Amino acid sequence: MAMLFGFGQSADIQIRLSNEDTRKVIKSRGDDGNMHDNFLYYDGESVTGTVQVNLKKANHKFEHQGIRIEFIGQIEVYYDRGNQQDFISLTRELARPGDLTQNAQFPFEFNNVEKPFETYMGTNVKLRYFLRVTVIRRLTDLTKEIDLVVHALSSYPDNDKSIKMEVGIEDCLHIEFEYNKNKYHLQDVIVGKIYFLLVRIKIKYMEIAILKTEIVGSGPNTFKESETVAKFEIMDGAPVRGESIPIRLFLAGYDLAPSMRDVGKKFSVKYFLNLVLIDEEDRRYFKQQEVTLWRKADKVMRRPGSDEAEEELQTSIPGTQKFTAPAPVEHPKPESPRSDPKSGSTSPDDNSDSS
Repeated sequence: MAMLFGFGQSADIQIRLSNEDTRKVIKSRGDDGNMHDNFLYYDGESVTGTVQVNLKKANHKFEHQGIRIEFIGQIEVYYDRGNQQDFISLTRELARPGDLTQNAQFPFEFNNVEKPFETYMGTNVKLRYFLRVTVIRRLTDLTKEIDLVVHALSSYPDNDKSIKMEVGIEDCLHIEFEYNKNKYHLQDVIVGKIYFLLVRIKIKYMEIAILKTEIVGSGPNTFKESETVAKFEIMDGAPVRGESIPIRLFLAGYDLAPSMRDVGKKFSVKYFLNLVLIDEEDRRYFKQQEVTLWRKADKVMRRPGSDEAEEELQTSIPGTQKFTAPAPVEHPKPESPRSDPKSGSTSPDDNSDSS
C-alpha cells in the first residue's frame, strides 16, 4: 500500500484487478530478491479492475489535479538504470482535477492489450509489465504500482528434427551423440544417447549441463553472460568402444524461461546442452549444442471423440504463437476417382495420376 504524506489531507491507493479470485497467480522474483505473487496474463487479454482512493482523514477535503492509470511494458538494463525503454505505454484518465470528500472508486479497462514479450528477470536485464496509478497534487504526487506476469505461449509440431553430431580427437576419441529433438517445452524431457566409436584415452566421468546465455546490447556494446542452470553426471568410469550411454533430463524442476531472440532490440536468451568429458588428468573435452525452449499451455482438456482437442485449446488461448510443419502431400485412392461422366475431366481437387 502506497502512502506519501504532505500537508493536510492524504490518501491510500489500492488497485484491484477483475477476476482476482479465479486468475492464476505466479511467483516471481522482485528487485529485492524475494519471491512475490503476481497475477498471470497472456497476450491479447484485457486488463480491467478498479482503483480505490481511501482518504486518511474523515471530513477533510482532498484536493488533486487529476487521477490517471497507466499500463506499461518496460525493459531495463541494470548497468544503464536511468534509460528504461517503454515498449508499451497506455494511459486512462480516471478523474479530472477536483476535490474528494470521501473514499472513491474508479473503474478502469485496457481492452485486448498487446503483450508481445514474456516477463523476464535476468542477470543483467529485466522485462516487466505493471500498472501505475498517479494522483497528481501540487506538491508531491501519490503513486501506486503493481506488477503483472505475462507468459508468451508457443506451439510447435511434434515431428521436430533430432540432433545428431560426431565429435572427437583424431586417433584418440570419437563419439556420436543424439538428442531426440532440438525444441523442448519447459515441462519436457530431453532424451538422447551417447555412442563411443573410438576410445583411446582414459575417461574418468562424463556430465551434461544446461547453459543459459544472456546477451544484452548490440555491436561493440554487447555484454554476454552465461550460467549453468543444471548439471548431471551421466557416466562414471571408463567407457569401451561400442558402448552406449542413455540421457534422460527432466526440465520441469528448473526455473527456466523460454528462449528469446532480440527482444525489443535489447537482449536475447539462448540455451545450450553442454556435453563434457573429463579424463584422468582432469583435462576437459566438451561440445555445445543450442536448443530452443518454449512455453506450452499449462492445461489441456480433451473433448470426447476429438483427437485435435489439445491443439484447438492451446491455439485458442490468447497469445499462443503456433509454428507448423509443411503439410504432407496426400494422394487420393485410385479406386474411387471423381470424374465428370460427360467430359471425362477430373474435379480440381482430384490429384490422382493417370496410368
